[in-house]
Amino acid sequence: MDKKTTSRDGTPLAYQVIGQGPTVILVSGAMSTGGTVAPLAHRLADRCTAVAYDRRGRGASGDTPPYEVAREVEDLAALIDAVGGDAALFGVSSGGALVLEAAASGLPVRRVAVYEVPFADFLTGGAQREATYKEQLNRALAEGRRGDAVELFLRLTGLAEQMIQGARQSPMWAGMEAVAPSLAYDDAVMGDGLLPRDRLAAISVPVLSVAGGASPDFLREASRAIAETVPQGTYRVLEGQTHMVEPDVLGPVLAEFLTG
Repeated sequence: MDKKTTSRDGTPLAYQVIGQGPTVILVSGAMSTGGTVAPLAHRLADRCTAVAYDRRGRGASGDTPPYEVAREVEDLAALIDAVGGDAALFGVSSGGALVLEAAASGLPVRRVAVYEVPFADFLTGGAQREATYKEQLNRALAEGRRGDAVELFLRLTGLAEQMIQGARQSPMWAGMEAVAPSLAYDDAVMGDGLLPRDRLAAISVPVLSVAGGASPDFLREASRAIAETVPQGTYRVLEGQTHMVEPDVLGPVLAEFLTG
């Protein structure tokens, strides 16, 4: 991240700009930084101006408590201003929930694309699962148990217990604990974990909702529901892709939508 701007509440935001063409700001999900979406930015660079940034509380960006989802919407507004006042938004996973909320809030965006926002409406016991996670996550963070907070998130994603314990012993664990407080931010962005139908209905720009053909059924159903709920929605499935989508597969689909 070689550039900086400042959000409305004074929080510094680190970002980078790659390529040329219509501008799109890429929003990462939980436990991720701008570096996570940088490969996708490079894949888009031949047709779009791609902006990758570190969300507040992670990477080279700052943080200003107390957290509110509205502050992250203001972060996106600051980035839009910094890159010329005209941009589309793309968000992956919980980052997709943030860009949908930003569009519903009336930010001046041309188009919105999301990949597998994990709304739990179509998962058996999904509402209770989300409520339990929220309570346990907030308690772990309040008690300073960052490692336990990371474990809770990894279990939520379906990672096997053996792999979670292996991750605890790996060199990457310290970095994961460092950004653990931001898990509460992504949880807040997801709300109660269910599809925010009223907010989606307020989005006035075209929305592309994409899912992977090899992902769990509930992610595809949630992605389809997003497209069906917004006034101008399109649903796409990328065959063979999982939640860890390959930039070379997603990039051309996004570029076609963003430059259309």
